[in-house]
Amino acid sequence: MLKLRYFICLVVPLLISCSDNEEEQYVNVPLDFAIPSNFPSAAYNIEGNKPTEKGFELGKKLFYDGRLASDGLVSCGFCHLQANAFTHHGHTVSHGVDNAVGTRNAPPIQNMAFQTSYMYDGAAENLDLQPVIPLTSVIEMNGNLNSILAMMKGDKEYQKLFGQAFEDKAITTENMLKALSQFMVMMVSSNSKFDKFRRSEPGGNFSADETAGYNLFKTNCASCHATDLMTDNSFRNNGLAVNPKVNDVGRYKVTEKASDYYKFKVQSLRNIEVTAPYMHDGRFGTLEAVLNHYESGVEDSPTLDPLLKKNGRLGIALSPTEKKQIIAFLKTLTDTQYLTDKRFSEF
Repeated sequence: MLKLRYFICLVVPLLISCSDNEEEQYVNVPLDFAIPSNFPSAAYNIEGNKPTEKGFELGKKLFYDGRLASDGLVSCGFCHLQANAFTHHGHTVSHGVDNAVGTRNAPPIQNMAFQTSYMYDGAAENLDLQPVIPLTSVIEMNGNLNSILAMMKGDKEYQKLFGQAFEDKAITTENMLKALSQFMVMMVSSNSKFDKFRRSEPGGNFSADETAGYNLFKTNCASCHATDLMTDNSFRNNGLAVNPKVNDVGRYKVTEKASDYYKFKVQSLRNIEVTAPYMHDGRFGTLEAVLNHYESGVEDSPTLDPLLKKNGRLGIALSPTEKKQIIAFLKTLTDTQYLTDKRFSEF
């Protein structure tokens, strides 16, 4: 019995010591943020917040943690579903805490490091600050930053992750937001059939309809949906009829410039096949409906984009065959690898 006690006295402190040393000696592993060869340079300051293994892990935990919301249920991932490029598939506009209903459709989360502004109206111009908007919105997560900090400080897993992810080991709002950015920065969608076509890789051969659709796209759509990111990051009025019940003024809400009335951010078309419904308010349920709008539904207004008002005609002239071909091309933008990547999934 004495020998057993002596053994325990020797081994238990050793195990505790080893555990402590392991924690202290942990070296945070940098993650490789690689820019696809067919992409432009990143807009986000990677050097200012380099993604790391533990920073990413912390950001992912935060993204899926409903305790950041006032009801303990509505996480970021509640309205951003991976299978649908992190949109709220099937919901015209998203539902937040206590089933509160907003006025806008949840935009996709992909290629965030290449964007220069966020939200449909550009209310955030820095990815590190963007999460504050949904976190504190009374109709989204209705979170309280002080309460969130208190929750994380009382959680052993958060204590460990913050300690591993950041040099100062501090559980702060700044570090929380940086961790969320690290998670989102790594969410790069760049392996669709279109990408393989652009990089001359196997699996990138277009059908006749896809080729015809791509040519039509370049002629009629690429001015706004520019570069292989499929957006020029601008704000434009695309001629949608104004919903009088909501009267969402778009970019004007941020700038208060009359020239920005009813302008919304040009969304990327990547993974568009799986992100219905479409437009800032989710008014269109199909890609066919979207193209019908551009062909015959554009409404004139003082801020209507000039590209939709040329040669005395509103909209873009498209035949049924041309619409079919454009849709065939748009489906080449579906990146199945991204939609199923286990790095970004909750479980």
